Amino acid sequence: MKNKLRSSFNTRQYMVSSDFEVFYYSDRNFTTLPPHSHDYYECYLFLEGDITMEILPGKEKSEKHKMSPGDLMLVPPGIKHHAIMDNPDLSYRRFVFWISRECCASLMSESVDYMYLIQKAEAFHKYIYHLAPAQFHLVESRFLRLLEEISSDRYGSAAARHLCLCDLILTINRTIYDEEHKHTGNDEISLFQNILSYVENNLEEPLSLEDIAGKFFVSKYYVSHLFKDTLGISLHQYIIKKRLAECRDSITNGDSISKTFERFGFRDYSSFFKAFRKEYGMSPKEYQSLYGKSN
Repeated sequence: MKNKLRSSFNTRQYMVSSDFEVFYYSDRNFTTLPPHSHDYYECYLFLEGDITMEILPGKEKSEKHKMSPGDLMLVPPGIKHHAIMDNPDLSYRRFVFWISRECCASLMSESVDYMYLIQKAEAFHKYIYHLAPAQFHLVESRFLRLLEEISSDRYGSAAARHLCLCDLILTINRTIYDEEHKHTGNDEISLFQNILSYVENNLEEPLSLEDIAGKFFVSKYYVSHLFKDTLGISLHQYIIKKRLAECRDSITNGDSISKTFERFGFRDYSSFFKAFRKEYGMSPKEYQSLYGKSN
């Protein structure tokens, strides 16, 4: 995750902007906030940590959900909620997205397709969903794209920001809608999920585009397009991200950095160092020193 996109957490629970705000937070020793509600919609994508989300839709009602990476929450205005820190020593990472009623009304005038999750939350009190790995990375990429556009000062940034906003909201709604209305026997989705599973179970083995295509008896060009179209990144980039995540977990558990990068297929420390720093905004040693369990 690019360090420049990280937001410094504060306890402000109101919007400064009139349309939307989006944040990427990464904290340790996070203090549990009391239950609170907003006069805007909050969308939240959980990435990492040990927390339980409590939602209080009524005076005597309480729903608690142990959060897993890939959990997506959407709460409407007036619904109290808060994250309970079960282990504050662990890194707590998430995306948080706030959008005003007025901005939602404007988007709805363009298309009701933007409102699927909001309507479910308000009509059926459904607030939390779990995204499968492919869908999780797809939504995560849309959050990052919006954050990058907001932080840039390029020509047409206002127009691009609106496009990224619409893309994020539509992607979230389409992802959940497709999951809830999926048809059995979808060969392409099945193939993609099987490849994801194979990659995650073989991160310590050589993984090339040619080998994976041969494993599933399909063209390497087909696999390449499948990843680009679904995740917006190449198969190689996806494998690197997964290997970096495994390396991150290993070194924070106290494993040797040199043995870890070799174990997960990086040919030398220099290439591992550059990839790790690009992903997490600091060197492996700095990350281990900051987030290691012995600290």
